Amino acid sequence: MTQLTLVVAIDAQRGIGVNNQLPWHLPEDLAHFKRVTLGHPIIMGRKTFDSIGRPLPKRRNIVITRNAGWTHEGVDVVNSLEAAIALVGEEPASIIGGAQIFAEALPLADRMIVTEIAHTFACDTFFPEPPAGAWKETARETHHSDTNGFDFAYVTYERAT
Repeated sequence: MTQLTLVVAIDAQRGIGVNNQLPWHLPEDLAHFKRVTLGHPIIMGRKTFDSIGRPLPKRRNIVITRNAGWTHEGVDVVNSLEAAIALVGEEPASIIGGAQIFAEALPLADRMIVTEIAHTFACDTFFPEPPAGAWKETARETHHSDTNGFDFAYVTYERAT
């Protein structure tokens, strides 16, 4: 089975977005996201794709949508998370959002790479609460954003066995 990693940035209230956009500007996290996902398939919902606006380079972009007529150049389109996972085969893949896709993928994922931002933003979309005891923290790298003045951490969680 393919290794699935959820890659997400969350605020102190588990917020991930507002009006289909990131509520913060954190260049360090964008660079981190690129390092983590480069060279591997990324799986996302159509709204997440729309918020990005284009296929991300040097990654196979797989978009999940219920709209059978939706297409975009440079993107593989599927109608379910299961179809997306089948498409990547044995290759490790990253799930990059949004909230509905994260909720569906959470029980299937092996790992989460979470940027935890020590600040609360006005969000209308949230990352689902993982079940207690299902995950263990395996790495934490703390940072301070000179751009924004708040602290954040790159945290890796592995599924608890």
